Amino acid sequence: MTHLLPQLVNTFGQDLKRRHGQRVHKIAINAGFTCPNRDGSKGRGGCTFCNNVSFSPNARNQPSVGEQIRKGRAVIRKRTGARHFIAYFQAYTNTYAEVERLDELYRQALREPDVIGLSIGTRPDCVPDEVLDLLAGYQAEGHEVWLELGLQSAFDQTLERVNRGHGFAEYRDAARRARGRGLKVCTHLIVGLPGEGPEHALQTLERVVSEGVDGLKLHPLHVVKGTLLANQWRRGEYRPWPLETYVETAADLIEATPPEVLYHRLSGTAPAGILLAPAWCARKWQVIDSIAQPLIQRGTRQGSAWPHPPTTEAVISWNSSAQPET
Repeated sequence: MTHLLPQLVNTFGQDLKRRHGQRVHKIAINAGFTCPNRDGSKGRGGCTFCNNVSFSPNARNQPSVGEQIRKGRAVIRKRTGARHFIAYFQAYTNTYAEVERLDELYRQALREPDVIGLSIGTRPDCVPDEVLDLLAGYQAEGHEVWLELGLQSAFDQTLERVNRGHGFAEYRDAARRARGRGLKVCTHLIVGLPGEGPEHALQTLERVVSEGVDGLKLHPLHVVKGTLLANQWRRGEYRPWPLETYVETAADLIEATPPEVLYHRLSGTAPAGILLAPAWCARKWQVIDSIAQPLIQRGTRQGSAWPHPPTTEAVISWNSSAQPET
């Protein structure tokens, strides 16, 4: 993050540097997993917004875990100077296999001498107890371990609308079981999902925080090629948020987040070759810089509105046209 935000937001990068005494960087891994929302177990086609190329640089080629780490290490060391790494199993559902297979893959990463831990991205409905026990075992060995749960929204109507294949109840159950084992949970939230406005994002944050959470990732919804959302966008059925709405909403969420929760990410982008809209999603660092501005103008920072009064008790309309004006 830029030089401004770390003064206002409790970031994951700062926390790692404090605890490990040096910069620690994630290396994204594609271990060849699929998703129950693609292979027919839960559904076909996946989430309406998902083309995993937008999230994983190795989505089309799958060298071994060790090869990916070695390649990533070389690039990151040159760019940032980092000498320690967390293997981030990112593409698709990274707990969706037999536990023996998971252990084999995760151990390949942990055998690398400069890999200090794992960050496992997955769905809330794909973390059985034996997987959580496996991850807790790595943590007991002294490794840094994060479970990254893709919730996106706490509203079941939204999750159904984007063909997510699970609801908030599955998230609550997974988060409670993980944190009950002492595992750190980072929750992914997409801001600007179809039918949602800023008030939905704030209520989602409230529900997530009330369940207990250790980290958060915010992501603006972007439209990428090869998705149902792209078709909806072309037909005028979905309008992406303007940058100003995202920035103000992100600032509101930061203020309403407890100071001890770590922000792993505040924005995201997709490769230029597949990004359709909004155009501002191609300018990640501009977006991050912009998020600092309302906080500075308001004289606030993370936790300024925590604890905070609950949001309006009025029932939110689920009319699909309830989106911020462009």
